[in-house]
Amino acid sequence: MRFRESAVSEFLWDDTRVSWLWLLVRLYVGYQWLAAALEKLASPAWGSGEVIYGFWKQAVAMPKPPARPLIAYGWYRDFLVGLLHGGHGLWVFFAGLIAWGELLVGAALILGLVTGIAAFAGAFMNFNYMLAGSASTNPVLFLLAVILMLAWKTAGYWGLDRWVLPALGVRGERRARG
Repeated sequence: MRFRESAVSEFLWDDTRVSWLWLLVRLYVGYQWLAAALEKLASPAWGSGEVIYGFWKQAVAMPKPPARPLIAYGWYRDFLVGLLHGGHGLWVFFAGLIAWGELLVGAALILGLVTGIAAFAGAFMNFNYMLAGSASTNPVLFLLAVILMLAWKTAGYWGLDRWVLPALGVRGERRARG
């Protein structure tokens, strides 16, 4: 049995007439990632991993009751503790991974290049930041990334995806109805 999309769903996610809206969302989210990345890449504290080390130490700290820890999930706290105390200095690696990942996500979203994949990568970073106890702008950026993932077929229509996705053999249905 095959389910048919509703007219509203078809219009929002498949119709190129809405792609101007996804362009605005893409540019906003992309700019947020790009600005954050450039700030990190220019910072010596990020290059040394010092910022990530300090953030992780603060995130895993257990406050005295009745205060609650920043990290709500014990398994995620254990993961960060393992990274901190594993003796590998992984905070330096992760500092670079985060900064360069943010740069690539921001650039891809601004250019409209593999928009769905870039939005997923951004959402994954937002998700991890939230798991580590950092709210900031992450919930809003996560929501917008999910919306861009849903609109992947047309979100990059005013961008490089218009040519790249067909060249990659992606056959997402795009409709322009008038």
